[in-house]
Amino acid sequence: MRVTHFGHSCLLVETGAARVLLDPGTLSHGFEELEGLDAVLVTHAHPDHVDVERLPSLLDGNDGAVLRAEPGVAASLSESGLPALPLHPGESFDVAGVTTTAVGGRHALIHADVARIGNVGFLLSAEGEPTLFHPGDSYEATPEGVDVLAVPLNAPWAASKETVDFVRAVGAREGLLIHDGLLSPAGRAVYGGQVTTLGGLAVRPLDGTTPVEF
Repeated sequence: MRVTHFGHSCLLVETGAARVLLDPGTLSHGFEELEGLDAVLVTHAHPDHVDVERLPSLLDGNDGAVLRAEPGVAASLSESGLPALPLHPGESFDVAGVTTTAVGGRHALIHADVARIGNVGFLLSAEGEPTLFHPGDSYEATPEGVDVLAVPLNAPWAASKETVDFVRAVGAREGLLIHDGLLSPAGRAVYGGQVTTLGGLAVRPLDGTTPVEF
């Protein structure tokens, strides 16, 4: 499995013959130039996870790519003319040898005065490859059998103590840090250090758009 980070929560996952892009949002850059994608996945509706201005051109350049999203996002994108299909919690679909399963259902609580929206995390698995989990914006779902965990590092809805407990609950052997678009390099080092020392996760460094193999 090869994983490329395009900033914030956007990951390109390549495993076997598949190329799957997750959460191409407004704080991510470079994904719009990708070609040969088999699927584009969106965890929830917030702009930092789905850039509705760049998404159409991305899909135009990847004519065979399937667009699957949290049900509310899928409905909104379909109304705007994009061919999005919903993926409900507990549902799976296969593309190019990769099985994607949706888990969770709700975005993390930001504040009591802010309505919670839908959010699905994605488990990506393929025969003979590690299983990767991208949780979107939630620590609620902690599925079993995760080998590689994409850890949301910083957000208005997150606290370090919750991040560490989430990492421990999932229990993956390796991970990578995402949702870091609001952090300075110094802040990223502090939060990432807690994931490693307190969470016990072996974090693989991501250098721009250079892929990392798991």
